[in-house]
Amino acid sequence: MFRRLFRGLITLIGGLIGYEIYDVMMYFIMKYNHISEEDALSQSEQTIVALVFIILFAIIFYLVAPIFTARSRRAAASIENEIKGVSPVEIIGGVVGLLLGLIISYFITTIYQNILVQKSLYLTVTIIVYSLLGFTLAVIGSRKAPELYNLVMATQKKQKESNEYDFNLKDKKNNRIPKILDTSVIIDGRVLEIMKAGFLEGPIIIPEFVLVELRHIADSSDSLKRVRGRRGLDILNKIQTEFEIQIYNTDQEKALKEIPEVDVKLLKLAQIMKGKLVTNDFNLNKVAAIKNVPVLNINDLANAVKPISIPGEKMNVKLVKQGKDREQAVAYLEDGTMIVVEDGRKYIGQDVDITVTSVLQTSAGRMIFGKIK
Repeated sequence: MFRRLFRGLITLIGGLIGYEIYDVMMYFIMKYNHISEEDALSQSEQTIVALVFIILFAIIFYLVAPIFTARSRRAAASIENEIKGVSPVEIIGGVVGLLLGLIISYFITTIYQNILVQKSLYLTVTIIVYSLLGFTLAVIGSRKAPELYNLVMATQKKQKESNEYDFNLKDKKNNRIPKILDTSVIIDGRVLEIMKAGFLEGPIIIPEFVLVELRHIADSSDSLKRVRGRRGLDILNKIQTEFEIQIYNTDQEKALKEIPEVDVKLLKLAQIMKGKLVTNDFNLNKVAAIKNVPVLNINDLANAVKPISIPGEKMNVKLVKQGKDREQAVAYLEDGTMIVVEDGRKYIGQDVDITVTSVLQTSAGRMIFGKIK
C-alpha cells in the first residue's frame, strides 16, 4: 500500500515537473524569438505539447519510482538510526532554524517578485531559495541549539548556586540591602546561629579590613585578646564554609583608603553601600546613630527574645559577688543577664528567693533589680 501511494506521488510530481519544464521552455522560446504565444502555437497545440511533457515526465518518474522508493526506505532507516542519538534540543533547534529560514526566504522572494515576471521561473527560484535557506538554517539550528541550551542552563545553574548571602551587582541594582559585619559581632559568634536560623538574610559583607583586624587581635601578646581573635577567625571560617561568603575586597572603595580606624571605615562603607551595620559594640552603635547609619544590634535582638521579667515576679538566684554599693549583691541568669539584689551582701554564695522591682534594658544589655523576698 505504501509503495503504491509513494509511486503515485512520485508520478504526480514528475507530471508537475514536466509541465514546469514546458512552461519555462515556451517562455524562453517566445522571448528570444520575439513572438507571441498565439503565433508560436495554437491553443490546442499548446495543450497537446503540454500534455506530452506531462505524460513523458510522469512516465519517467513512474519508472524510476522504485529507485526512489528503495532509496527513501534506506534514507528513512538511516534517519531512524541517526535520530535515536538526537536530543530533543537538537530537534527543537532544527525546527526553529527551519522556521527562521522560511521566514527569511519569504522576505527574499518579495525582492525579486516583480523582477521575475515569468511565473514558472519565479516558482523555480522560490523553491530553490526556500529549500536552501530552510535546510541550511535547520542544520545550523540543530548543531548550535545544544551549545545555546548548555550555556543557558549553565547560567541558570550559576544563578541558583550563587549564594543568597553574597553581594553582587545584581543585588546593588535591585537595591537589596547589604549587611556589614563588624569585628565584635564576629568574635561574639551569635551571628552564625542567627544566620543558620534564617533571621539574617540578604547579601552579607565581611570587609577585608575586618579580617586584618581579626588577624592582629589573634597575634596579640595579650592572651585574652589572642583567644578572642582566634575565636573570631574560627567563627569567620565557619561562616565562609557554611554560607560560602567571600571576604569583600575594599580596594575598589577609594574613599576608605585614607581612613585608618576600622570603626570609621565600617561606617563609611555602610554609607557607600547604603547597607546596615551588624554589631554588638555599644559605642559604635551610638556613633552610627549620629552618622544616620542603620544598625542591627545583636544585643537588641538577644534582649528582644529573652523572657520578659516584670516587677513583682519571683525568682530564685545565686548571689555570686558584691555589687557596686556595699549592701548590694549580684547574680546572673543562664543567659548572662545581670541581677542586682538590694541588701543581699550577707547572702553572697547562697541561693535566695527575690522579688523583681524593676528592669533596665539598653543596647548594652538588660539589668534586673530585685530585693530579698
